[in-house]
Amino acid sequence: MSGLKMTYATSCSRLLSFVMATAILLFAAAAQAAAPGITGPTFNLTAQPAYLTQPDGQMVYSWGYGCDGAPSGYAPAAISGTFCNSMQIPGPTLIVREGQTVTVNLRNGLPTAAGNTSILFPGFNVTSPAGSGVSGLLTQEAAPGGTVTYTFTASSPGTRAYYSGTQGDLQVEMGLYGAIIVLPAAVPAACTTGLAASNLTAEATWGESDFRLAAAAYDHARSCYDREYLFQFSEMDPNIHAQALAQVTARAGCVAGASRCSLNVPTEPYRPAYFMINGRSMPDDMDPNYSPQYPHQPYNGNPHMHPGELTLLRIIGQGRWQHPFHEHGNHVRILARDGNLIQSASDPNGLAGPLLFTTTTTPGLAMDGIFYWTGKGLNWDAYGHNPKSSDASGKLPCTPDTNGYNTGAPTAINYFEWCQDHDKPLQVAPFGDVAGGGPTTLPDANLFTNGAWYGGSPYLGPDATARAVGATGTTPPSGTIANSPTGEAGFAFMWHSHNEREITTNNIFPGGMLMMMLVDSREFVIDESN
Repeated sequence: MSGLKMTYATSCSRLLSFVMATAILLFAAAAQAAAPGITGPTFNLTAQPAYLTQPDGQMVYSWGYGCDGAPSGYAPAAISGTFCNSMQIPGPTLIVREGQTVTVNLRNGLPTAAGNTSILFPGFNVTSPAGSGVSGLLTQEAAPGGTVTYTFTASSPGTRAYYSGTQGDLQVEMGLYGAIIVLPAAVPAACTTGLAASNLTAEATWGESDFRLAAAAYDHARSCYDREYLFQFSEMDPNIHAQALAQVTARAGCVAGASRCSLNVPTEPYRPAYFMINGRSMPDDMDPNYSPQYPHQPYNGNPHMHPGELTLLRIIGQGRWQHPFHEHGNHVRILARDGNLIQSASDPNGLAGPLLFTTTTTPGLAMDGIFYWTGKGLNWDAYGHNPKSSDASGKLPCTPDTNGYNTGAPTAINYFEWCQDHDKPLQVAPFGDVAGGGPTTLPDANLFTNGAWYGGSPYLGPDATARAVGATGTTPPSGTIANSPTGEAGFAFMWHSHNEREITTNNIFPGGMLMMMLVDSREFVIDESN
């Protein structure tokens, strides 16, 4: 991937302002994401009502898919504290393997007045056994209190959406949607050897676990990845939800099929006030997966990575609006859309997906893409290396591979450093024992606003400030607010919707579709096990 999007990063003062202004929004406790879900190939689901919590204190009446009894298992296995309630938004992420025969049994636990419900699985050839459910406009449906069964073969890998095929303008709005992830049947050898194996060595050196669902997203050698996250974007109009609750309450106890035992909820005009990532809004999406305070919103949205890691983003637009989501720090190389790998017409072994400045999701669209950040192009040493440092790690070498990265030292702190900038000073007028000539002059430390994940240093890693300036000089003090000098000290990149209204919660900023990508040096252990 080329063309790093680092326009703001070439100026240190602008980078620091970005890091601090955004990180102040965050909680001090780090919580990572991943792509959690339940494993099949048989899934027993139910559609039921419950209330979603929002950061403004509101409890919004909603409908959602959930587990009808205990699932057969959870993935990734390293995540602890898992649960699958009888209703959640998004619905449980269904994780299967290519070639498996998948069976989904859906029970309709919605209020009787809500009528039938169903699930569509776009991209798969779905059948229902004879006598299962009742006929609907798009698929077989489950009548109130009834069930329906869907069967299909997971014919190709990738990320796709599933959602209600019954009165979709209301039922999808109420929360009846989720994701299905199909893992490749065979992982390409390139994804378990060479550089991919070195990345695992680097993780193991620092005591990290592997939280991936697989080593590759597709049956293709260029779909390898080191870390993965699933983001489902959606919005809610609370007026629609309030009207649905009022009509359900007024028709409580009615008999299915009887006169007036149905809902007539207008879905236009559409004025959403809540904008969500995985069913939560900022800052709730930064709390851990399976947090008990969100019993019906178990999945978070907090990506985290080390320099050089190939981070797989599984992205789905689940609402009625298009969401232009912008990942600061780099473009995203798209691998596939709706499970269809984008291959080169001229190179049978190549991929041809675009580099996207924003991963814009139209309703129902799913895409898989690779994001990475290495520090290439900063024009200064992000690790604060310094030949005169008293810290041995400040004198670490950087031996470039054929691409210019330090990949021959997977156990080193600066594994995957961009060697061209090794030992380059940051400051034009430096303090301490750093040689002069850097691209920027740091502003007065007293002018900085310190946020929860701002370590007070422009360098990557908890000890980089000491390495860079030595005992006689100082950059802005590290670890003075939330982080000790031995704790997390990375770069925080804001990821957010480019529709300004969508980074609010009920018109309050910050909120909505907003989160942080935290890039940390190797010595910080990214723990997604909760």
